[in-house]
Amino acid sequence: MDMNTIESVVPTTDPGQWREGDAWLAGGTVLFSYGSPVGSEEPLKRLLDLGQAGWPAVTVSDSGIELAATCTVAELYALPVSDAVAGRNWPGLDVFRPCCDSFVASFKVWNMSTVGGNVCTSLPAGPMISLCAGLDARATILGRHGSSRTVPVVEFVTGDGKNCLAPGELLRSIQLPASALSARVAFRRLSLSNLGRSGALLIGRLDADGGLVLTVTAATKRPVQLRFAAADLPDAEQLAAAVERSIPTELYHDDIHGLPEWRHDMTIRLAEEIRAELLDAPASGGGPLVVSGDFWPPHATSPQPSTQVRSTNTEQQKEA
Repeated sequence: MDMNTIESVVPTTDPGQWREGDAWLAGGTVLFSYGSPVGSEEPLKRLLDLGQAGWPAVTVSDSGIELAATCTVAELYALPVSDAVAGRNWPGLDVFRPCCDSFVASFKVWNMSTVGGNVCTSLPAGPMISLCAGLDARATILGRHGSSRTVPVVEFVTGDGKNCLAPGELLRSIQLPASALSARVAFRRLSLSNLGRSGALLIGRLDADGGLVLTVTAATKRPVQLRFAAADLPDAEQLAAAVERSIPTELYHDDIHGLPEWRHDMTIRLAEEIRAELLDAPASGGGPLVVSGDFWPPHATSPQPSTQVRSTNTEQQKEA
């Protein structure tokens, strides 16, 4: 939409230039569709444009992957099959593309929308939040007075459209550690409608130390993470009880894309699918990543690159 209150656009990456009435501009796919930052109704006067920041979109090292806040969804989608990660034994890369697909957006959005923008918008169904929280990513935040701090992405989002950023603070980058990327992973996503917004999106990890990590997003207003040590791995009943304890009723999201009761039930169901896939499968891992969701046709049966597709759209609509 037109933003008729904007007086100037300032190319900068310096939080010290921020003043009241400003908004950071990266891809702008949400900013220009809402007309203001999510959760704010104050008229904007200036846009602080990160378009010329020149930050490398992706930096790969032995310690993991650093994503610039301005890394686009298209650049992230290309990463798992790029030379940058060739030869890396990082099974966690398998959830990158399913998370990108969870945007169910056009190529035009993919080529403009940024990882940082999706995280900062902080909507429950933000798939970059799901990816980063599920892989224990940490966000580097620049302050207005030359300060910087790091925050786990699972704690960065605090509610529906809410996060820990203070006025003027800038998300600079996100670091995904090699320890999480080296884990076996599982991915589940459900929506109430074909090609609809995520109603529940869960990512599971079986870490090198044998511990199980389950991250719940989309069903809840903010990410919720459950951790189980190798010596205390849950069975189905114990996992369901742990989910009940960790997610109070009021934390389940409620909108047109799913009632809290449905999101609760699907969270329990998908959590158990992930537990069974990671704990009951042979230790060697072996098979391709199983992906549930509605962004492929129901008749699709052949594996995608490193992904076996299983449509659950019909099942979920019956249960809804």
